[in-house]
Amino acid sequence: MTKELPQTARRSFLSRFGIGAAVVAGVGAGLAAARPAVAQTNAFKPRRHKEDAWMDTPNVAHRIVIDSAFPAGGGAALLYANNNFLANKTGYGLEAQDIAIVVVLRHLSTPFAYTDAIWAKYGEALSDIIDFKNPATKAAPATNLYNSGGGGMALANRGVTIASLVEKNVQFAVCNSATRVLAGAVAQKTKGDAEAVYQEFVANLIPNSHLTAAGVVAVNRAQEYGYTLLTAV
Repeated sequence: MTKELPQTARRSFLSRFGIGAAVVAGVGAGLAAARPAVAQTNAFKPRRHKEDAWMDTPNVAHRIVIDSAFPAGGGAALLYANNNFLANKTGYGLEAQDIAIVVVLRHLSTPFAYTDAIWAKYGEALSDIIDFKNPATKAAPATNLYNSGGGGMALANRGVTIASLVEKNVQFAVCNSATRVLAGAVAQKTKGDAEAVYQEFVANLIPNSHLTAAGVVAVNRAQEYGYTLLTAV
């Protein structure tokens, strides 16, 4: 009567003939192949909210979200958005309507979501709060320089304006949390009412703007809608 060898002894025995590893691997592969595939039933599916429905763009080839948190980043985000359109055109033959881009303006880049009317009225205060000056005059801007192109090549947007990107249907996610904080800071500097300043900001957003609960939340939601993240600094 033969006695079955322990597993370790069996492997040692087979290895003497140079076939141990192959046999063991082959048996293992066979067992793995024989097992039926187990369907994943617990895959994460993010919850959808009506507040984010504007991000859903079903008829495009690619989706990109560009995050910015500081003045220079806000300008760079515009430049990167434009570069995406140019590269997709020259490299892939894609048109602007094939690319969905969301630019997130949050934290200290949030004021660039406000129109010239706000900068004309509160430019001094905003400039001081976010430490941003017109590079040509070294003074506080009286317009939104990322929309007017007044800063030229000296600014991070390199002349790419908000208006030119709006024509390509770029959308802007504007941080409501930062807007509230900025309104309070501006009101304090101008001896005004924070709620009144906040309402002015909200009423004077650049085209294609979407006031989001927070910019960081917009970055998260966009990725859950399939946008790839690009950070502008």
